[in-house]
Amino acid sequence: MTRFKSVLITGASSGLGAGLARAFAASGTILHLSGRHGGRLDEVAGQCRARGAEVHLRQVDVTDSAACAAWVQAADSVSPLDLVIANAGISAGTGGGGETAAQTKAIFAVNVDGVFNTVMPALPLMRARGTGQIGIMSSLASFRGFPGAPAYCASKAAVRVWGEGLRGEMAPFGVGISVICPGFVETPMTAVNRFSMPFLMDVERASRIMADGLRANRGRIAFPWPMHLMARMAGCLPSALMDRIAARMPKK
Repeated sequence: MTRFKSVLITGASSGLGAGLARAFAASGTILHLSGRHGGRLDEVAGQCRARGAEVHLRQVDVTDSAACAAWVQAADSVSPLDLVIANAGISAGTGGGGETAAQTKAIFAVNVDGVFNTVMPALPLMRARGTGQIGIMSSLASFRGFPGAPAYCASKAAVRVWGEGLRGEMAPFGVGISVICPGFVETPMTAVNRFSMPFLMDVERASRIMADGLRANRGRIAFPWPMHLMARMAGCLPSALMDRIAARMPKK
């Protein structure tokens, strides 16, 4: 398996981003971390430094393409990036009375544009060197649009399909692309859910699964497997049947 020495992660101040930062933190590793919450980001940095990693922090708005490009370039100049994880994301649903245009646009701006803004500046750098790995955070929610969270499902579907296509495009140049599709993980994003979450997993275990998949250059890192199977089945069922099932599902 590949050992990554220079890693950039967005959305690292909490949840899966923080877990991934800790999973890759080790002596000889340089971590470039960004997040929306400076205090929590400092805390994650301290945890990573305690494991021997060199940590560089930057508060970057992933919806700002120029700021993202400048950060990626600056991080790469410190030490050539061999892993970039576009993890930053937000979630919301229809539980508050439906999705407004503003909410839908905000979700797409972070979950889709934010991924593009992080990945695109890194690709030419890695392609020129003939090596590197990109991790794109999608979700098991990407396999079917559900009425509880239409924009979230759609945003995760967009980056999953883009990443799957990009993998084949970049493979001849030595650059690996992995799409990450977690199920329910104990994070601030899922803490607001007021419904049962099957196979709920803790952050550290989920982060180990993702880190191992990235090191192995797996095309799709989807877990836990029972939820992955159910998500794939939901995407294949006839619309009339799924309409009846979805009508009974809780709203986010």
